[in-house]
Parts: sequence; structure tokens; C-alpha cells
Amino acid sequence: MIAVGYILSWRNWFDEGSSRLIAKLVTQIALPAYMISTITHDFTAKKLLSTLPDLRFPVLSMLILFALSMVLVRVLRIKEQHKGLFESMFLNSNTVFIGLPVNMALFGTSSLPYVLVYYMANTTIFWTLGVWLIQRDGTESHKFNLKTTLGKIFSPPLLGFIVGVFLVLLHIQLPQFILSDCQYIGGLTIPLSMFFIGIAIQRAGIKNMKLNRDSLGVLSGRFIFAPLLMTLLVLPMPVPLLMKQVFILQSAMPVMTNAPVVAKLYHADEQYAAIMVTETTLLSLIIIPLLMMFVKSGLIT
Repeated sequence: MIAVGYILSWRNWFDEGSSRLIAKLVTQIALPAYMISTITHDFTAKKLLSTLPDLRFPVLSMLILFALSMVLVRVLRIKEQHKGLFESMFLNSNTVFIGLPVNMALFGTSSLPYVLVYYMANTTIFWTLGVWLIQRDGTESHKFNLKTTLGKIFSPPLLGFIVGVFLVLLHIQLPQFILSDCQYIGGLTIPLSMFFIGIAIQRAGIKNMKLNRDSLGVLSGRFIFAPLLMTLLVLPMPVPLLMKQVFILQSAMPVMTNAPVVAKLYHADEQYAAIMVTETTLLSLIIIPLLMMFVKSGLIT
């Protein structure tokens, strides 16, 4: 599906406006509907409530990664204008456009609560700490806006998740025609996400990829330090095996696609962010299958 998106973009079926439209359709329409239909259909109140304490694992992992990124900025002598972007991309991952379809393909709908728990932690940290770090690289100063930040954190996918949870906890049954609509619209989530990644790779341009200290540091964070740290955190804990597997995979996803958008907003180096999205996304096509074999091999118990 990523290849189809890439080829269609190469054939000029999609332009920048098309990419923005697909991103909006996924995050504001398809994914919220997917959350509501799946949660109300497949989960009980007891199962949902039992997942909330698991937030501590992704939060702790990302805070440790942040501390590690500050050390690597000095060790690798990262460019001054890239320090904030480096730290932000080092600790945050693409939990929706790639993380969701990967986990759904591997584990099915039973993985959704854990995917969403990781997403809640990831999106909160990105739109607070991550954005502040990127803002430091910018050439223009911007004041912190609580209303805007909360609007980013409580995004449509998270609101869809919250609505689904409340419906289950309060034992509210939606009319069947609404549930059917949510199911059909939610079915767009995975294919459109894959198309979006293919389009993003083609538009960023593979020829722009280059390996240097700035990029190798981010790659090591996304695909070495993050999954290794998460494995060390969850492996000795008496938690469900599926949660361990999902969290390890989610931690090793590529750089968030929001990073170049935020970099452009604050006049930071958006090209550096776009290149890192492209490099990590392409490399994930190799890393993720290997990580899948690892988490399914029986070594994670």
C-alpha cells in the first residue's frame, strides 16, 4: 500500500493539497470513527480500565530518552540549529500512521487499547515538551498557548477514544446504523495511512537522504535506544504479554510526521525534519519486520 501511494504520487495523482487532505481524513474522520466502532464492539469496561496504569511505561521511556538525547547532543556535537529538533525526534514516534496499522496487522483489534495508551502518552509529550524543543530552534519567538496546546493534545483520535471508553463504561449502546457507519468510515484508516506514507516519501525525495551525525543520532534513538529501553522496562514486569509486544513496537516507530509542520511554524529547519521523517520511514520498512520477528519469537514473555 505504501508502494501504491508512492507510485501514484510519482505519477502526479497527488499533490501537496492531496497529502494534507488524506492526513485530515485519517486523523479527523476515519480514526475517531475507528476508535468508537472498535472499542464499543470489542472491549469491556474492566479491560479498558486495566490498561490506564500502563501509561507509566511510555511516559517513563520517553523521559529517559529525552535525558539521553541531551547527552548525545553534546557527544555527537549536533549543530546548534538542530538541537531541539534532534531531541524531539529522538524521543517521539509515529504511533498513528504507521504504529496503528502495524499493530493491527500483527495482533488484531486486541492490541488497540495498548496502541491508544501509547498514543496518549506520545501525543501529550510531543505537543508539550516536543514542540517546546522545536520552538527553541526557531528564529522567531512564540508564546506558549495553553488553549492551542490542549487542542492538539485532545485531538480527534483521542476524543474518539474517550467517547468509545465512556460508551463502554456507561453501558450505552449506539444505534446499529451509527455503529455501521463508524465501522465503514473507520475502515479507511489503515489504507489511507499507508497511502499517506508513500506520498510523503515520494514528495520528500529519496535523493535528499544523507547520513551524518545529526541523522545517525536520530536513527539510533528511534530504532536502537527506544525499543531497547522499552524492552528493559516491560520485560521484568508482571503485565500482559501483548502489552509488552505492542509497546516495544510502538517505541520503534519512525519520526512523527508532525515534526516538519511544527518546524515550519516556528521557522526551524523543516527540511532536516522532513528528511528525518523520510529516512526513518524508509528504514522502518526493514526494521519493523525484524522487530516483529523478535517480539513474536518467544523471547518476550
